[in-house]
Amino acid sequence: MNIIQKIEKEQMKESFAPFNVGDQVKVHTRVVEGGKERIQIFAGIVLGKKGSGLSQSFTVRKISYGEGVERVFPIHSPKVAKIEVTQRGKVRRARLHYLRDRVGKRATTVKLASDQSGLVLSTGGRRKKRADAAAALVVPEEGTSQMDDDTAVVADVAPDAPAAKEE
Repeated sequence: MNIIQKIEKEQMKESFAPFNVGDQVKVHTRVVEGGKERIQIFAGIVLGKKGSGLSQSFTVRKISYGEGVERVFPIHSPKVAKIEVTQRGKVRRARLHYLRDRVGKRATTVKLASDQSGLVLSTGGRRKKRADAAAALVVPEEGTSQMDDDTAVVADVAPDAPAAKEE
């Protein structure tokens, strides 16, 4: 082992929270103001990681007052006190630069969550129906003629065809 590798090994942090791209993290940084030192938190989504060894760094993006703010943190810097993972994300990319073009909640959400009703909530809260899930249509009982505005009638159609809505 040469001298440079020994020096780098001494400088590297031994324990930090394992995190991946797409996770929401809180990065606790040490800030020196005058003669005092305090901890400042930068919370956002990890857009990407790069480097290896002592020069390993990651980018965190947050929306502050409607403006996107990105900050690059070296993992092994003494200025980074702690990295806290608040929510795990499920992404299929190594870099999430596409979040820069998004606005509102879509810019701050990357995790896919599914609920029990057969609907899948994707990024930004849009709903997609699963192919095997049947549409939740209410059929009035026989002999009743009164219908509400939000009920639908199932027409006599082939089983593969989509159900028609009457308004």
